[in-house]
Amino acid sequence: MARGMVSGPATARGMVSGPATARGMVSGPATARGMVSSTRRPATLAARLPAFPWDSLAPAAELARAHPGGIVDLSVGTPVDPVPDVVRAALRAADNSPGYPMTAGTAALREAAAGWLARRHGVHVDPAAVLPVIGTKEFIAWLPTLLGCGPGDLVAHPELAYPTYDAGARLAGATPVGADDLAALDPAGVRLAWLNSPSNPTGEVLAAGPLRQAVGWAREHGVVLASDECYLELGWEATPVSVLHPDACAGSHEGLLAVHSLSKRSNLAGYRAGFVTGDPALVADLLEVRKHAGLMMPAPVQAAMAAALADDAHAAAQRARYAARRARLRPALEAAGWADDRSVAGLYLWAAHPDLDCWQSVQRLAEAGILVAPGEIYGPAGLRHVRVALTATDERIDAAVTRLANLA
Repeated sequence: MARGMVSGPATARGMVSGPATARGMVSGPATARGMVSSTRRPATLAARLPAFPWDSLAPAAELARAHPGGIVDLSVGTPVDPVPDVVRAALRAADNSPGYPMTAGTAALREAAAGWLARRHGVHVDPAAVLPVIGTKEFIAWLPTLLGCGPGDLVAHPELAYPTYDAGARLAGATPVGADDLAALDPAGVRLAWLNSPSNPTGEVLAAGPLRQAVGWAREHGVVLASDECYLELGWEATPVSVLHPDACAGSHEGLLAVHSLSKRSNLAGYRAGFVTGDPALVADLLEVRKHAGLMMPAPVQAAMAAALADDAHAAAQRARYAARRARLRPALEAAGWADDRSVAGLYLWAAHPDLDCWQSVQRLAEAGILVAPGEIYGPAGLRHVRVALTATDERIDAAVTRLANLA
């Protein structure tokens, strides 16, 4: 089964769907994805991709919404807390922006990003090597294409991983390959390798030692090493380290990229605000391609992002909210039978029930009005797990805790 595809037991309406029973499917001749049965037309990029994984949750979401107390949505992980006042003020102050923004970003934005990395994470980059992106999902999906990957090239990613790494490789015509140990991977054909620490979905963290090993392997074989560090500030029982930290890269950013998001740190998922930094030559090449493609972050969002990166107080307050929710939700899950023994950082719990696979867990929790993500979305190794997000209001987290107590 292709990565990003989902499966589960074939069940009736209101139950979690399986590979042959997804809602919205119609009977008829089997056709390739991206084609139609009645008229032949050229295949589009959609033909390279599996079904969108989150669509598989529609029946479970419908079931959870039918709960008398309403749904507790802990699936996608979308922020629910207010956008910080300092960010909204900066957005309003820049709202009269009739001209085209710069793909490279303003000097203020680049300096704010570099300042945040130095201040909070001990990473020093030239502001000229900071490139804003229109949400990091966009960048992750298109990085293989921007790097010139294509047929015959391999893009490595963790075995349990955010599905967009896989999708990005397919969009470029390259082949995705899951590999937790890069040293055990045949380097022939590998053009790009992804790291993700803290991990989405597991919440595991790569320490400086494993990061150094990955950097050394990538440099030895001429592979671009990209590190998705969107949850870097959300360490709980471990302290995450950037691949650009001197302890991980020996003070050189050659061949390295680090991707950072403000979606969770600053509740800016709706703004689509992130940036990439690292090897100045690589960043310059990415900038050149993105200028040609017109990939420009709107000027008011650039101003808002600079304000967010310059302010640590709101990020500390948001971190405290997530810590409090985690402290309530994790023991409630464990008391109800779902143990999480791997998550030490990030925005999710990675939980397994001894008697249920991921789809059965989704079903059981949806019956209680709680929507979670099936682990198989993130790779076959996730079949026994569900991913549980901390992104719900305090009231909804309390509702989940009460419902879980009834399942214990």
